[in-house]
Amino acid sequence: MKKPMYPFLLRVFFLLILLYSSSCDRAKATDAFIEKEKSKTVLPVTEISIFTIDTADYKLRMLALSNNDKSGRWPVKKIPYPLPGALLPYNRIIAFYGNLYSKRMGVLGELPKEAMLKKLKSEVAKWQAADIHTKAIPALHYIAITAQASPGRANLHRLRMPFHQIDIIMDWAKSIDALVFLDVQVGHSTVKEEVATLEKYLKFPNVHLAIDPEYSMKNGEVPGTKIGTFTSDDINDAIKILEKLVRKNNLPPKILVVHRFTQGMVTGYQKIKTIPEVQVVMNMDGFGNKTLKKSSYIDYIFREPVAFTGFKLFYKNDTKTNPKGLYTPVEVLRFTPKPIYIQYQ
Repeated sequence: MKKPMYPFLLRVFFLLILLYSSSCDRAKATDAFIEKEKSKTVLPVTEISIFTIDTADYKLRMLALSNNDKSGRWPVKKIPYPLPGALLPYNRIIAFYGNLYSKRMGVLGELPKEAMLKKLKSEVAKWQAADIHTKAIPALHYIAITAQASPGRANLHRLRMPFHQIDIIMDWAKSIDALVFLDVQVGHSTVKEEVATLEKYLKFPNVHLAIDPEYSMKNGEVPGTKIGTFTSDDINDAIKILEKLVRKNNLPPKILVVHRFTQGMVTGYQKIKTIPEVQVVMNMDGFGNKTLKKSSYIDYIFREPVAFTGFKLFYKNDTKTNPKGLYTPVEVLRFTPKPIYIQYQ
């Protein structure tokens, strides 16, 4: 008589259940291990982003800007790759500078809106023709905080423009797809204090920052009576604010323009931070004849490299003694390095 198969089948059934349970546990353990290892190898977002641009193309463009420099200064070797969406060195910015309350501070404010914008577009076209390999784009460079001879209510010798004036500039820029630069003259205040008041605008991707050491009076002088100065710490304060805004709001890199036309206007240039979130432009903004302007560019911009360079052209002050004293785009592009930011006043 055959023995019933049920006990045997029950033993097989329970054995299969045990094997399945063990397999599931091992699978879960394996998945947990993989996830743990993934978490170890995931890089911060900013570190990943640095390597998502075409680095070979970036290097070639930076080399082209150096204009065959033989000194070894340019292109600057230690600056990191920018985050994706960087404007430089892919574009050359052509900016009109000024303030809506004054016709003497620059072409932006001197001319009526339509005439000014038409003239700006004409200048952009000239620069595009002079360098077909680098896209020329327009910008409105607005002095949002101006230094003052009088101390004012805060006793800080600076005047903050009302936001509705900045809003007008934003609208004008939008009409021609232009960038906006907000310029800060601190007077007796600080970069940190003044730039913080503009954060609501700097959160926009098309809005960038400029700071002017000429009107930073460290020892209590009245702005305009002598040329002021910024230390690398002052400039780094601006960089830190912009870096934080870029990270917090997931923005492309910001541009920081620092004006300069004397040795003493900027001290400690070697300590100015270069980071993926902020592209620093040292802008030669002195006026005068062509020889003086070029020598200033060599002395204070070429010889003390930070990252990128700019050059300012004065419609009136550069042509006082010579009607043909205004540099042409072709002439400026012979400079070493080639300026990537051009400003007209």
